Amino acid sequence: MPDTVLVGMSGGVDSSAAVLLLLDAGYDVAGLTLRLCGDGGTAEADARQAAARLGIAHFTEDLRPRFAQLVMEPFIEEYERGRTPNPCILCNRTIKFGEMRRIAAEKGRTYLATGHYVRKRYDAGSGRYMLERAADRGKDQSYFLYSLTQQQLAAALFPMGEYTKAEAREMAGKAGLLNADRPDSQDICFVPGGDYAAFIEAYRGHSYPPGDFVWEDGRPAGRHKGLIRYTVGQRKGLGVAFGRPVYVVHKDASANRVVLGDEPSLFSRRVLISQVNLQALERMDGPLKVQAKARYRQKEEPATVHPLDENRALLEFDRPQRAMTPGQAAVFYDGDVLIGGGVIEGAEE
Repeated sequence: MPDTVLVGMSGGVDSSAAVLLLLDAGYDVAGLTLRLCGDGGTAEADARQAAARLGIAHFTEDLRPRFAQLVMEPFIEEYERGRTPNPCILCNRTIKFGEMRRIAAEKGRTYLATGHYVRKRYDAGSGRYMLERAADRGKDQSYFLYSLTQQQLAAALFPMGEYTKAEAREMAGKAGLLNADRPDSQDICFVPGGDYAAFIEAYRGHSYPPGDFVWEDGRPAGRHKGLIRYTVGQRKGLGVAFGRPVYVVHKDASANRVVLGDEPSLFSRRVLISQVNLQALERMDGPLKVQAKARYRQKEEPATVHPLDENRALLEFDRPQRAMTPGQAAVFYDGDVLIGGGVIEGAEE
C-alpha cells in the first residue's frame, strides 16, 4: 500500500509540480489549500483546478482566525515594538508545519509535503533530520524553514529540492496546468502591495503618532511620520533631506524616536540572536564555525556562533555586515547543511 501524503497547494506552480513528482513516485496524494486571509480568490480556484486536472482529492480549510492569532498579531506587535519581523518564518512553523500537519494527521495522511525549494535527508549518525540548500540556489528557501523542529521535519516531504523553477514550469505545462506560467508573488500574502504601515493602521483601526528623527549623538533631525513606517537600513521615503544620503540606523520604540546616521553606522560584525533553533545538531558545546546570513537575499558569509545558553547565541561575522535588523532571522550553515538560526535582537560593532 503506498504512503499517503497531503500536499499544501497554494495555487502556484511549485506545489502543483510537487504533486506531479509525488504521484510519479507512487504516493497516494491529496491536496489541501488553506484560507488564511481574504476569501481565497484566484489562488484557491487555481489549486482546485490543478487538483482536478491531476486527479487527486482536494480539501480547503479556513484557518483565518488561527492565522490572525499566530502570524498577523505577532507581526504587528513586532512592528509596534520597533522591530522588523519575517512573518513567513513564523507561518511555516505554526501554520504550514503546525496546523496543516495536524490536519494531515486527522485525514490519516502519513506525510505533509510543500513546494518549498529545499532538500531533506536523515543522518543516521546523529539520528537527526536535516535540511540542505536546494539544487536551484536562486530559489533555495531553507532560510524560511530554520525554525522547524525534528518532529515537524520527520513528517515533511520537499519534492522540489532537486529541481529548478524552470523545470517546475515545464512539468506543469506538460500536465496542462493553467498555473504553469503564473508569476511568483513577491508580497507577504496578507499585505498586498507591500505597504506594511497602511496594513497595520487599517488592521488596528488607528494611525501611529509622529515623533522625532535624531542623529546618533541625540541632536534633533526633524520629525518622522510614525515608527512603523521605517526600518533599519532605510534611505528612501524618510521625508527629510540633508544634502547627502542618510539612513535609519536604529529605532527607539520606547521614546518613539528614529535614529539617523551615515552608512558606515549600519555595519557591525556581531549580533545577538534569541529563540535559537538547531536542526543538524542537538546542542552546541562551544564556538562553531559556520557560513551565515542575516537576511534572505544576503550571500552567506564566514562567521562563528558562540552559544550563550539554550536559547541565545552571539553570531560573529568575519567581516562587518550591513543593516542587521532586530526581528529578522539570522541563519547559519555548514556547506549546504542548515545548522540552525535565531531571531536578531541587536547588533554590536
